Amino acid sequence: MPGAEAAQVPRHIAIVMDGNGRWAKARHRPRSFGHNAGRKAVREVIEASLREGVKALTLFAFSSENWQRPQEEVGALMSLFVRALDKEVDELHGNGVRLRFIGDLGAFDEPLRQRMHAAMERTAGNTKLQVNIAVNYGGRWDIVQATRQAALAVARGELAAQDIDETRLGQWMSLAELPPLDLFIRTGGECRISNFLLWQVAYAELYFTDTLWPDFDQACLRQAIEDYARRERRYGRTGEQVTPLS
Repeated sequence: MPGAEAAQVPRHIAIVMDGNGRWAKARHRPRSFGHNAGRKAVREVIEASLREGVKALTLFAFSSENWQRPQEEVGALMSLFVRALDKEVDELHGNGVRLRFIGDLGAFDEPLRQRMHAAMERTAGNTKLQVNIAVNYGGRWDIVQATRQAALAVARGELAAQDIDETRLGQWMSLAELPPLDLFIRTGGECRISNFLLWQVAYAELYFTDTLWPDFDQACLRQAIEDYARRERRYGRTGEQVTPLS
């Protein structure tokens, strides 16, 4: 199926990949089975994003709150990360995808951090699509770490406190160098943001679907993009200002 008109395609899409556990439970399998099945959906949305002309795709893989889950599940997720990195990076690189991990990476063990950094370095020159994987990430953490950077700049005499505004603080947020977030998708039927990209989501269009993440495929992403294309983004203006009457 051909892609949408360029003006109707979101430049930057973020997805909360929810529903792996419920998908597995419905099949009487452990939650780790659902997480592993979700890898196929990740490949699907990356392929669709490349075809549609999306510039950036940000996926919420592991939140800072997910450490509270059962140790067995957390261990399975860490193992899945390692296997996915070892298997998928070659294909991503071959398709011109730049891979980046955002979040507090210091909480992961050294071998996994090394794999993450190696994957980022290998794909750093690619330009077709930037895929950001949010791991040990939280929107409040993002705002706090940006605020700390601003405070350090003030302490060094590089910036006056009264000069801190949205633009200056925003330069220290994760993904600051990418197009603004246009479309925020959450699968699995829950209608909440769950501490994901709190700063970046300010003017994004929100799209919630009951589809569980392992079942989310290219047709599902196409449906979300078509819904996005029908919306009128006003940014505080009136509809007449956005689309003047002829």
